[in-house]
Amino acid sequence: MMARDAGINEPTKEFPGYPTGDDLKERSAATPEPTTDTPGGSGGGGAARGLLLLLGAAALAVVVLLGVQATGFLPDFRNPFAKEQTDRSQPPLLKSIQDLSRYVAAEGNFQVVVDTQNDRRNVPDFLLNERTLFVGAGSVEAYVDFTKIGEGAIVQSADGKSVEIKLPAPQLGETNLDLEKSYVFAEQRGLLNRLGDLVGNDPNRQQQVYQLAEERITGAARDSGLSARAEENTRKMLEGLLRSLGYQQITVTYTAP
Repeated sequence: MMARDAGINEPTKEFPGYPTGDDLKERSAATPEPTTDTPGGSGGGGAARGLLLLLGAAALAVVVLLGVQATGFLPDFRNPFAKEQTDRSQPPLLKSIQDLSRYVAAEGNFQVVVDTQNDRRNVPDFLLNERTLFVGAGSVEAYVDFTKIGEGAIVQSADGKSVEIKLPAPQLGETNLDLEKSYVFAEQRGLLNRLGDLVGNDPNRQQQVYQLAEERITGAARDSGLSARAEENTRKMLEGLLRSLGYQQITVTYTAP
């Protein structure tokens, strides 16, 4: 019994004994503590970790500021890289004032396609060529100039029931090219033309195309019957006005321009 009791405290192969306090002290003294030193020193790892923390804090601050701005708490906070436009245009200068005494009786709206090409003989198009396909939109007014009504142009009958009026023939105003509705549909330029644009671009290069479009619209207005429509509209306007004044018979004629 004594021998058996003495073997109870001995460790077995399956269950090794736990280290005691004295054993832990001996192991800690024999084994050095691990260090975090790297071959480059601890300064490099700390600097990188600090840089990452700084960038994260900056990103978080930007997100917070944008969120606060969206809620309306910081209305004055603006994007430091926002696009800005500066207008250095000069104030308008009044050149002249002209009194107009004309009745605009009709207006025609036109659209024209201008196809122009400028090249040189015996030179390939890929070297020197300029072709532009331009769509121009504009309007022309037809008016009667009342300032040209001379003496004796208005003849009233003795009983005051009829009147005869002689008016100057309607005229066509200047063509008004609408730049918002006009555009370059296609453009072909040679290699030398493109190189010339790099050296110095001509701001008046499209001026010839605009002038051709205005001339085509003006010619179309002459052939469109716009003047005849202006005569009819002016006659109806005067007949309605004079009948309201008590005239029963109104005769409107036009003199040659």
